[in-house]
Amino acid sequence: MAQADTEAEGHSAAMSRFMMRTESVASSKIERITATAVDYAKALAGNRSNSSATSMVAASTALHDLVTGVADHGRFSLDGLVAAHRALMKDDRYESDYAGRLRDMQNWIGGGDHSPRDALHVPPAPERVPALMEDLIDYLNRDDVPVMVQAGIGHAQFESIHPFADGNGRIGRALVSAVLRRRGVTRNAVVPLASGLLARREDYFAALGDYRRGDPAPLIDLFASSARAAAVCSRESIARIKALPDEWAAELKPRSGSAVAALIPAFYDHPVMAAAEIERRAGASEQQTYRAIAHLAEAGFIQEITGRKRDRVWVAAELLAELDDLDRRIQAEMAG
Repeated sequence: MAQADTEAEGHSAAMSRFMMRTESVASSKIERITATAVDYAKALAGNRSNSSATSMVAASTALHDLVTGVADHGRFSLDGLVAAHRALMKDDRYESDYAGRLRDMQNWIGGGDHSPRDALHVPPAPERVPALMEDLIDYLNRDDVPVMVQAGIGHAQFESIHPFADGNGRIGRALVSAVLRRRGVTRNAVVPLASGLLARREDYFAALGDYRRGDPAPLIDLFASSARAAAVCSRESIARIKALPDEWAAELKPRSGSAVAALIPAFYDHPVMAAAEIERRAGASEQQTYRAIAHLAEAGFIQEITGRKRDRVWVAAELLAELDDLDRRIQAEMAG
């Protein structure tokens, strides 16, 4: 994982966004929240017509907030976890009232909607949650535990406490990336471990059950396998993405100082952009900008995704395709 992260260095803006999106999309899929890459891109641009895609974008924001917050402060805090949950749930049509606050009700995993009778797991009573979270945060801030053990047990304990009314799975998996960042395994990017867990979804839930029965080994083994698969496949994606700007420039041969020359690195760092943002980053007139957009689209490097004549949005097509491809390759590596 550290090697993959090192290879992303120097390209951290583009790589960080790309890897975080891959991780948050896979984490959302574990919760059966799915959307196409195009719908996800539309949601990134502010289109809320697809609630699943909007939820995926919120998961990306929550992951970013938690990882960068832990990196900036050098430690976990309850405030940081609560803020990440708020970012995840504040626009949720059903659960926004509970965004950013610990639960004050009993919840359960599995079973019926109205009774925990056949539940797979019944978390602690709500009045116990604050003290349990304080204990967990103390554990997450230790430096004398092997990092993958700390990430796995920290995640499993968070899921077992289930401190929020909803969104626990996605915040709990974001917590893993934050552990890796705090311990210095990653500095530039998030390695999408959740894609590996997605490939072994039933094993992942079974391993959480093993942890609750007192055996953390299956979960730690699964996390280590997922981390390795994600790192190996990410290195391939990092190499492909790093080569894209030079490949685009070699094919288009843009004039120095032109709008096309400005938009190649702009789309590399910001693969989803609306017309106004493209014009701002092109540093050219509206007419010159739209000529540059047409040139990039004709070459197949970008595509328009709204199908409208107004409020149009363009995406870097190859970067978007790579997001899906990386997720597929990690799952294939885990299945193999």
